[in-house]
Amino acid sequence: MNTKLYVLLAAAVLALSACNKTDEAAAAADQAQAAATDAAAAAGDAAAAAGDAAVAATDAAATATADAAAEAGDAAAAAATDAAATTADAAADAAQATADAAQNVAEKADAAAEEVKK
Repeated sequence: MNTKLYVLLAAAVLALSACNKTDEAAAAADQAQAAATDAAAAAGDAAAAAGDAAVAATDAAATATADAAAEAGDAAAAAATDAAATTADAAADAAQATADAAQNVAEKADAAAEEVKK
């Protein structure tokens, strides 16, 4: 009979020990679930921050592109103005050369006419 009593006592001790371990496991599971929830929130925050950074980078690139296009437009306008001025100068020089040549021809024609009169 004493043996049965010891076996029953040992079984009760093991059962109580298992209950304590179950409570500890449940507490650990609750902590793990809380940590997983925190990790999921942190991952969501990181994804939102990455999205914000992508939007900011896109905005910066668009601004830089617009600035570069404006500068290129200004440079093209300045080059066109310079080209127009150079063309106008060349046309004026050509007109002067033509006028000089016409004057020279006129003088030669007058000289020839004077020679014919003599």
